[in-house]
Amino acid sequence: MPLIEKQYHQCKMRYVFLILVMLNFINCAKAKKSPEVLINKKEYLPEKNEVDVIVLKSSVFKKEIVSNGKLVALQKNTLRFEVSETLEKLYVKNGDYVKKGQTLAVLNDFNYQQALTKANINLKKTELEFQDKLVGRGYIAFNKDSIPENEYEMVAIRSGYKNALHELKNAQFELNATRLKAPFNGKVANIESKQYEQIDAGKIIMTLINDTVFEVDFYLIESEVGEVAVNNKIQIQPFALNKSYEGHIVTINPLVEEDGTILIKAKIKNDGYLLEGMNVKVFIQKDVPDRFVVPKSAVILRQNQEVLFALKSGKTYWTYVQTTNENSSQYTVIPHPDKSSASLKPGDTIIVSGNLNLAHDAEVSIKK
Repeated sequence: MPLIEKQYHQCKMRYVFLILVMLNFINCAKAKKSPEVLINKKEYLPEKNEVDVIVLKSSVFKKEIVSNGKLVALQKNTLRFEVSETLEKLYVKNGDYVKKGQTLAVLNDFNYQQALTKANINLKKTELEFQDKLVGRGYIAFNKDSIPENEYEMVAIRSGYKNALHELKNAQFELNATRLKAPFNGKVANIESKQYEQIDAGKIIMTLINDTVFEVDFYLIESEVGEVAVNNKIQIQPFALNKSYEGHIVTINPLVEEDGTILIKAKIKNDGYLLEGMNVKVFIQKDVPDRFVVPKSAVILRQNQEVLFALKSGKTYWTYVQTTNENSSQYTVIPHPDKSSASLKPGDTIIVSGNLNLAHDAEVSIKK
């Protein structure tokens, strides 16, 4: 075989080999790419939104008036000693529950005991003087009823007997005043003195709070007051507690404040968790019958208009509405009077969740 022909044959073989290698590489690439293409197609398959629904019906709406208030104890006293001395004993601490008449603290009473003893001795001395003067005037019996009143008073004053009685009463009062007692059942708060401290008369020692029942002080604006009355029920929710309490209105102050509000007072029973001065949210409910009531989550905005989504045959249809009342969790709604297409009727299936990104005429499924 000539050399040129041999070289041509070798080049041809190399060319065929290269073509085969390239075809094999392309086939492998296609084989690797195919699963990815299938996966991507699966990822972008359209899915139906899942929604929650209610059946629309005419019902009673709980209209709410909402305000902020503060708890105030019905009985609250600052306790003080009427005399001065060293605080000898302090029998209570903040938060203690005490009963009426219970001794809470005492002062050193030595000086007051001495003063009482001296007053008793002085009374006996002046009583003898008093009797001597009565005998000198011809009276044998010392019964006050047997002596003319003006005569008795004159002799009692001149003998010092009247003044001695007065001093004895003062001494007895001051001795009793060295013991601080609870004027009613309640809890101790704000103890401001310590044992062995010098106490001046009139200084506040502690505060006593009767917390079995609280008043709730809150304000309503003039337009709201006409919707409440004495004995109306209220509900409160303390900001510091995750629970609610029921009570009733006891007074409506017949005076409008400068800011256009009116003071309302209500009573709430304490279960042991409420505290003097707590801030609370106040709710007053009033029944409004024959309304379409929906959760607040059902009403959304489209083109700055309030709409509801209804569900018909698995597809969404929006209708324009107006909200007429609201409370903390619900609206009352009516078809929008300016939209001819707006329609609401009992039995409509209304979407109440999963509706934020819905469009008109979209397919959805109901959550199980």
